[in-house]
Formats: sequence, C-alpha cells, structure tokens
Amino acid sequence: METVRGLGSEKPVVIFSKSNCCISHAIKMLIRSFGANPTVCELDHHPKGRDIENALLTLGCNPSVPAVFIGKLFVGGSTEVLSLNIRGKLKPLLIEANAIWM
Repeated sequence: METVRGLGSEKPVVIFSKSNCCISHAIKMLIRSFGANPTVCELDHHPKGRDIENALLTLGCNPSVPAVFIGKLFVGGSTEVLSLNIRGKLKPLLIEANAIWM
C-alpha cells in the first residue's frame, strides 16, 4: 500500500495501467487530451507489479486498472474518471493539481 501511495504522490497525475488494457489506454488518452502529461506505471512491466495490483484492489479498484491519482489523491478507476469528465469536473481537478495550466 505504501508503494502505491508513494508512486501516486510523485507527480500531478499518476495512472496505474497495464499495457494490454484498452480501458487504461482510453483513460490515458482522455487525460492527455487536456494537455496533461501523466506518469504511467505499467504494472505488467513493473518489477513489483503484482504487489501494486494487490494494493490497488485493497483501495477498492475492481478491476485493479486503470487506477488514477490526481493531485496526490486517489480518484478511482475508469468509471470515476469518466464521471468526472461528463460532469465537467475533470479539467478543474487537473488545473488544481497543476497538471495543466490555463
């Protein structure tokens, strides 16, 4: 769990993903479409990927990826990120986290 929180607090936007997950790819593209440059941790290429995935499951991510941290806070998975976007709250959250500038 500490590894997840540590990695999640390193940059304004951190996405835990798997390289073969199409939903993870869509979330990365959505966040990049606002001009953000997220830090992406591909669990299938990370040496502690299995441990990180288990920690994400304990945080409530089911499925475990994608898991998104914005401004050092755990936002959630694809459903939560898409919901924020639909409600017009994703962009302000990215601005507040200094992931994008307007």
